[in-house]
Amino acid sequence: MAFFRASLWAMRKIPTLFARDFDHDPRYVTRDVTPGCEWVLKGEGVPTRKYDGTCIMFDGEQWWARREVKKDKTPPPRFVEVEHDEETGKAVGWEPVEQSAFYRWFADARGEWAYPQPGTYELIGPKINGNPEGAQLHLLIRHDRAEHLDELQLDDLPRDFDGLAAWLHAHRYEGIVWHHPDGRMAKLKKRDFPSPS
Repeated sequence: MAFFRASLWAMRKIPTLFARDFDHDPRYVTRDVTPGCEWVLKGEGVPTRKYDGTCIMFDGEQWWARREVKKDKTPPPRFVEVEHDEETGKAVGWEPVEQSAFYRWFADARGEWAYPQPGTYELIGPKINGNPEGAQLHLLIRHDRAEHLDELQLDDLPRDFDGLAAWLHAHRYEGIVWHHPDGRMAKLKKRDFPSPS
C-alpha cells in the first residue's frame, strides 16, 4: 500500500501531445510534438474521453483535490507540491479536499462511494466548471475507468495535428487522454486549438 500511495503522490500533470509556444501565444499548441509523446502519432495507446471537471484523489486514507498555485501566490495550508512548471511558474499539487472550493459538491458525489478505491477521479456536476458535461448530479468518475471512445469514433480518430483539431471541434468532449500499455499518458484538449472560423 505504501508504494501505491507514493505513486499517487508522485502523479504529475499529463503532458499535452503538442508543444506550446510560450514566447508567442501559449494558449494554443504548435505542430511540434511534445518530446516523449511521439508514440501517440505512431498509433500506440488507447484513447479515452477526457472529462471536464476537477481532479480528486483518494490515497487510501484521505481525499485530496488537485490545486494549481500561481507564481507569487501563497499556497494554501497543507498543500503538497508535486510539480513546478518552469514555463508558467505555477506549482501543481494536492490540498485536502475539505478545504477546497469544491468540497460541498465533492461531499454530494462522495455519498455514492461507500468503499472507494485509491486512485484519481474526476468530479463533475451542475456546480463544477459550468457543467460542460451536462450531468444532473455531482459524480466522481474514476480516471482508470474513463469511458473509452466507442469503436466508430476510435476507428475514425485521427493521429495528426489537423485531423485532431478538426475532430475535437466536431465533438462535445473536452479532450482525449491516450494511455500507453507501459503507463505513459498524453492529452489533448479542444481548447488547445483556436476555434475554427
